[in-house]
Amino acid sequence: MDPYSTEGELINIHNHFHQGQYQEVIDFDTSSFSPDNALPARILVLRARLALGQAEDVLDDVKGDSQPELQALGALAEFNLGKADSAVETIEKLASSAADNTTVQVIGGTVLQAAGKSEEALALLTQHQGSLDAVSLIVQIHLQQNRTDLALKEVSAARRWAQDSLLVNLAESWVGLRVVSVLHVWGSTFTEKMQGGEKYQQAFYVFEELAQAPSTSSVRSLVSQAVCELHLGRTEEAQAALEQALEKDANNADAIANLLVLNVISGNQSDEFAQKLRGIKPNHQFLADLEEKSALFDKAATKYSPKVSA
Repeated sequence: MDPYSTEGELINIHNHFHQGQYQEVIDFDTSSFSPDNALPARILVLRARLALGQAEDVLDDVKGDSQPELQALGALAEFNLGKADSAVETIEKLASSAADNTTVQVIGGTVLQAAGKSEEALALLTQHQGSLDAVSLIVQIHLQQNRTDLALKEVSAARRWAQDSLLVNLAESWVGLRVVSVLHVWGSTFTEKMQGGEKYQQAFYVFEELAQAPSTSSVRSLVSQAVCELHLGRTEEAQAALEQALEKDANNADAIANLLVLNVISGNQSDEFAQKLRGIKPNHQFLADLEEKSALFDKAATKYSPKVSA
């Protein structure tokens, strides 16, 4: 039996992880698991600890271990601690010696993508044999590459063999939030084709169900619900969801980043949230994007600076 199937031992702890319920993963009772599932369960616990910022503890936990899965997790812990070169070197060695290992594929792909090596990450991940974790990461990479078409293709293929999977539903929702309305012209008639609003609403249903049910709610699902609300133009509802998220974790960087965006959209002051985000996670992707766009704007503005003749 597939341990990740609806009847498998790992289904609940696996779902907790992908729902962002990291403490539930750590606290999960795995004592009754079969020996074959002991390592996969430990991997999920270690990944949850990394998600909660416990990289140093995880690195100590796996130090000196020869199993490729745990070496990969050690590399991810190193990356999170700012040791990117060492982490990438370890992953590249594992990609040569254990490329068929699912954990090496997923954790290795995570490290390589974070290091800006998207093509290497995809080359490793596409060797998977029916891993939804690998599929979901491939989808995320394609979305970061602005290749919504490839992300949609990946989700559609996975839907055929994993119809009711939480991960497929999540991946489909991520893609749906990147869909935009497309205007098609047939002769002299304008027909609006794509269902931006419809896809946004479908994604909202997925994340709202997770966010508002006590058994599945997490900061991640609340932030995801808020993002859907923003796509649908519902700023008050987005504010409420983000406030719920910050009640669970006042220093959650993604919640603060989205609250910053919400305040900009609403015409409110956002400096406080920008400053707080820089203090909590100075390398957050939003701040990196903001800095890049500011630099591009300044460069473009110099072309139009008035020239004063002497």
